[in-house]
Amino acid sequence: MMIGEELRRRCAIALLALVLDFALGDPPNQLHPVSLMGHWLKWGERLAPATPLARLAWGGGWLYGGWWLVGRVASRLPRHLLVQGACVSLLLAYRGLDRAVAGVEQALRTGNLAEARHLLGWHLVSRPTADLSAAEVAGAAIESLAENLSDSIIAPLLAFLVGGLPALAIYRLTNTADAMWGYRTERYEYLGKIAARCDDAFNLVPARLTALLLALATHLINGRGWHAWQTALRDARHTASPNAGWPMAAMAGALDTVLTKRDHYALGDGSCIPDAAMIGQARRIVQVAMAIVVSGLWIGILTGAGIRRAAPLHPDATLRG
Repeated sequence: MMIGEELRRRCAIALLALVLDFALGDPPNQLHPVSLMGHWLKWGERLAPATPLARLAWGGGWLYGGWWLVGRVASRLPRHLLVQGACVSLLLAYRGLDRAVAGVEQALRTGNLAEARHLLGWHLVSRPTADLSAAEVAGAAIESLAENLSDSIIAPLLAFLVGGLPALAIYRLTNTADAMWGYRTERYEYLGKIAARCDDAFNLVPARLTALLLALATHLINGRGWHAWQTALRDARHTASPNAGWPMAAMAGALDTVLTKRDHYALGDGSCIPDAAMIGQARRIVQVAMAIVVSGLWIGILTGAGIRRAAPLHPDATLRG
């Protein structure tokens, strides 16, 4: 009974959070909890020692201290459905992601490659964008859309469904730490190593589930779902990350294209060249994937309610006539 009730409650909160995200988007950056997490990480970076092993220990300790802090704050928030839904929505990013990708799409449609490069680098990727071709800009936007569907939507939702708001907050802090510290440079190699490994572990299941979700959405749209999944199985290992390649390769297969990052990887074996129209197709696939997620949450609500109705009202209820 308790399992069914908690499942139903968390699915309802997650559904409300998605509705709020769709309708309202993100608050101003100064008020955003992820921005506050970023300030915590910047503070830790400024205080970090200089030697490699000390930076390794410091980075792990600062991350774990952040886990304790955000978990404690999240666990003390009111359990009211509206409060929890609003908090979860702040830690999701579908509307912001779609708008950022749509901005690149619109700039390419109007032939403004310089603006498309700027928007891509400002909102979506950390790689240099100044000399990217239009096809490379479109491909990078599609890659970011697919990868962030996993990192910013599917993984946070799974964290919440499994462990509630504290688990979601811990996931978002870890993902933010990986985004800020997870680089193989002299400055971050040791400071961000533990954050990067934790982020890899946390995303093992969500990344593969996202690839499967994209394949299912593709099947519903154009029947290429099996090819999308096969492409993910074949090409996901080509990226340095154990997870990022899964949704990106699935999207490459779905769109019959090749998604590339110079001197790093090529995903897919299709013949279509990425362009603004293909970004629109990718956004459509993600929209259908989100509709599947919403349907799954409704099923969770109904399943939880069914478990609750089927449970005995009293431990001895089955013994009474």
